[in-house]
Amino acid sequence: MAAAMRVAVAGARLSVVVRSLRVAGRSLCTQPVSVNERIENKRQAALLGGGQRRIDAQHKRGKLTARERISLLLDHGSFVESDMFVEHRCADFGMAADKNKDFTVFGGSLSGAHAQKICKIMDQALTVGAPVIGLNDSGGARIQEGVESLAGYADIFLRNVTASGVIPQISLIMGPCAGGAVYSPALTDFTFMVKVSKKCLVLLP
Repeated sequence: MAAAMRVAVAGARLSVVVRSLRVAGRSLCTQPVSVNERIENKRQAALLGGGQRRIDAQHKRGKLTARERISLLLDHGSFVESDMFVEHRCADFGMAADKNKDFTVFGGSLSGAHAQKICKIMDQALTVGAPVIGLNDSGGARIQEGVESLAGYADIFLRNVTASGVIPQISLIMGPCAGGAVYSPALTDFTFMVKVSKKCLVLLP
């Protein structure tokens, strides 16, 4: 009798699991977007670097986007982006909204997640002996991210010091910069500043 009861209970549990799997399977089959499509949508969003509105605003200020600057700096077709899908993880103070998403290509606005991306690139450069070129046009860390972004800057500064005398470090200040966006360039070998007028270039050894 007890064995029959256990079999009945197990059978009931199994039927519940099978029903839930059928429901999950049907919902997966009705998904309008495949995994490959979602990845491609994320890639396209990352390539837009925050959206067309931000690209237009950058052009209106007479500035190029990060990807446009990189395409002028490097040999055609030689740039391979690392960690394209990295986004900040801050959800406090409205930072989870799409309008507050940002993307780092080589440099740019910094969150803890973006700092880790920059550190990874610097680590790879140290491993292969390649120079690091930073294009800086940033207001620095976002106060909403607090200690996490400051810790990210500390990681970058550590790599600046570790790489000093080992690989060339070159910084270009491409617009108004504050905080870590100028502290890190101050630790590099050469800093080029375009600021006062479009014809002025200042080299700081």
